[in-house]
This record gives sequence, structure tokens and C-alpha cells, in this order.
Amino acid sequence: MTTNADGPIATAQDPAPPRTAPPASAGFITAFVAAVLGVAVATLAPLSVTLALRIQQLDPENAPASLSLVLGVAAVVALLSGPFFGQLSDRTTSRWGMRRPWLLGGLLVGLIGLVILSMSASIPMMLLGWCITQLGFSALNAALAALLIDHVPELQRGKVSGLVGMCQAVGVVTGVFLVQLVGTSVALMFLVPGALAAATVIALSLVLRDRRLDPADRSRYDFRAFARSFWVNPLRHRAFGWAWLGRFLMMTGFAILQTYQVYYLSDQLGFDAAAIPGLVLQSTLVLTAAVVVSSVGCGWLSDRLRRRKIFVLGSAALYGVAMIVVATAQTWETFLVGIVIGGLALGTYLAVDLALVAQVLPNGGATAAKDLGVFNIANAVPQMVAPAIAPLFLAIGSGGNYTALFIGAAAFSLLGALAIQPIRGVR
Repeated sequence: MTTNADGPIATAQDPAPPRTAPPASAGFITAFVAAVLGVAVATLAPLSVTLALRIQQLDPENAPASLSLVLGVAAVVALLSGPFFGQLSDRTTSRWGMRRPWLLGGLLVGLIGLVILSMSASIPMMLLGWCITQLGFSALNAALAALLIDHVPELQRGKVSGLVGMCQAVGVVTGVFLVQLVGTSVALMFLVPGALAAATVIALSLVLRDRRLDPADRSRYDFRAFARSFWVNPLRHRAFGWAWLGRFLMMTGFAILQTYQVYYLSDQLGFDAAAIPGLVLQSTLVLTAAVVVSSVGCGWLSDRLRRRKIFVLGSAALYGVAMIVVATAQTWETFLVGIVIGGLALGTYLAVDLALVAQVLPNGGATAAKDLGVFNIANAVPQMVAPAIAPLFLAIGSGGNYTALFIGAAAFSLLGALAIQPIRGVR
């Protein structure tokens, strides 16, 4: 393999960095984690609070149904676009590298979507804006996820995955804080988090020594290759298939909490709309503190012990317990107890699960962006599934049954724990 001033020349079958590869530098890890955090802020703030609040302003009578529509359709966009852009990234021969063009191009499209959201005055415009946002950030995330495989050797992945996992919770709390900081300005609620993503992704692009693919090593791209963008054979790659199923089930449980927390606080616990942003910020701070403690500690411990499965399985089961606490809560304090337990579980899960997946990628990680795009479907589909199935749980009994909804979330995460057990080849 030869090198140039930008980074190594990759062949189509180059595997992920082996266990003996030089460690990733502190500078790269810092820039990488900062970009992950910036993107998390830009995408999770709308999911956690901004979309729900704006839709409630535009359509107060049908807010839950309208929110389900917007999230569900946009989730389909994310579902289809992530693996496709991942495969294109794996095949990119640009002199700027394999990943950088998709980092910057995805950022641009995502920001356009956020601008549309900031100006939306109707549900159809909200739907259009969020779909474009998901399209752009799906391309960005496909390239971003591949950088973990491209640049971080296996013995560092638990630590780095722990930092990446922490970014999800820190991104939510940072986004909610920024939303509260800008007050009642709808435009700034969407644009300020987007500006943070722009700054961090551009900074990463400037310092990145990106891989380059020699055009001679790029395989032919046809309809069959396009179709394979969305598929990894779970019978041929069983460990990857079980890991995908476990992530899907766990993230469905989390998506229910993330999507319906605002309405749970107002309809179940009886808080008025003016208090909701502050309460969401408080619960997110509690969740974040728990995630930070468990993700950093368990990511390090997982590397130290060279164990992945027990951490992933145990944390998914613990999250199920947390959702049972939330389901039966009658007070704000009990709800926060469930959030603490859920945060400890989620931090551990996000820290170690990505490191586990990196060990079971098909083809030794040679098609990492495409395969991680397929894996990211397990993150995207729950955003569609949760709004689709939530009305079924809520309709049990006299309606508005949030107890049934969160018991359902517990069941999904417990099933996610069971899905980890059959994985072989990972300790």
C-alpha cells in the first residue's frame, strides 16, 4: 500500500485496522468525537423536543398523529438513504478521499433541511424539512461511522465507542439547553444546533487524513450492487444479523421514550406546556450524567477485559427494568429514578455495542460504510416503528395509556437482550 500527503490509498478489499495497527491519535479522536457530538445535537434536539413543540403549535388538536406522520415518513428516508450513501462512500475515488466528500455534502443537505424547518408554517413543510434533514445527515453519518473502522484499531474501539455512545445523551442535553437558551424563536431552535454540527464536521474534515480508493480497484456498480446497499445476508453473517436485531429492538424501546416523553409529562403526569422544556432539560441532564458515567467506565472496562457480549446483554435487560419503572411512575421523582437506571443502561449499551458490531462486520470491514449503513437501519427503523405502534398501546383501555406504552418499550429492550446471546466469535 502506498501513501500520499492526504492519507493511505485503499484497495477495494482493504480490511479494518488490525489489532496491531498504530493507535489513533488523540487529535483525531477529539475531532471525531466532537463531530459525532455536533451531529447528535443537530438531529436529536428536534427529535427530543423541537419537532414536538412546533407541531403542537401548528396542529394542537392532532399533535401526536402529526408527529407520528412526520417522524415515520422521515424514518423511511433515513432507512433507504443510509446504506445507499454508505456504499457510495466505499466506492468514492475522489482526490479528497472516500469519506470527506460525504461528510461535507451530507452536512450541506442537512443544513438546508433545518433551514426549511425553521421557516415552516404547516405540517407538510415540517415533513419536507425533516425528510431533507434526515437525507443529508444519513449521508454524513454513513461516512462518519466508517471512520471508526478506518482509523481506530480494535483495542481502542471500546474507549472510542464509549465516547461516541456518550455523545447521544450529551447531544440531547446540549440540544435541549440550546433550545431553551434561544427562548421562543422557532428559527433559532433549529438553526443553532445545526451551526454547531457545521463547525465540528468542518473541523474534522480539515484534520482528517482520509483514505483514498484507487479507481482501478473500484468494482462495477450496477442495479445488483445498488440493491446490495440495503442488505447483509443474516444467514451468511449470523453474528452481524443477531447484532442488528438486538440493536433494532433496543432502539425501539428507546425511541418510545425519546418520542413520547413530552406528551407523557403533559398527559400522564399533568404538567402544563410552559413547564415541559424545563422538565425535559432536567430529565435529559439526569440521563446524560448516568450515560457519561457508564459509557466511559464500561467502554474502558470492556477493552480491559476484552469482553463485549455480557455488557451489551446486561445493559439491554437493565433498560427494560428502567422502562417498567417509568411505566408505573405516578410522580416526577419516580420518573427520574427510571431515567437514572435507563441512562446507566443506555450508556453501557451504546459504549460497547458499536465495538461489538465492529468485530462482526462482513468482509473484515472492507465495506464498512455500506455495512454500517445497513446496521444503522436498526437505528432508523425504530423512529418509524415507535410512532406506528405507539397508538396501539395508547389505545388500550380508555385511551392515553402511557403505562402500556412503556411496558411495551420494556418488552422490546428485553427481547433485544435475548438477541445478543446467540452471537458467536465475540466474547
